[in-house]
Amino acid sequence: MLVLAAQAALLTSMPAFAGEQDFTLHNKTGIEIHALYVAPHSSDDWGEDILGQKTLEPGKSIDIKFRRAEKAAHWDLRVEDEAGHSVSWSDINLKEIEEITIHYKDGKAWADFK
Repeated sequence: MLVLAAQAALLTSMPAFAGEQDFTLHNKTGIEIHALYVAPHSSDDWGEDILGQKTLEPGKSIDIKFRRAEKAAHWDLRVEDEAGHSVSWSDINLKEIEEITIHYKDGKAWADFK
């Protein structure tokens, strides 16, 4: 089974504090995501699981919000499934992307960026 985990640093749920890196993640994997991490590309640490105790069900989406003061443009994204299997994407310029749709089929994972 595959899962994606993304670490998000410096997040906030308040739209008034929206950052240039805000994006929506769409789960089109057919698998429930149990951990999500978004981390600066320059970081060696994934940080906290954005989902916490929650999961991201197949077909659902989540809005990822950053503090306005966050300056980093390039981020890494990681998702994990219930068994701890993970997939990650590196060096995503979130200042140029508003939506990320992740997919999984026949043992392969990929992402569409919009």
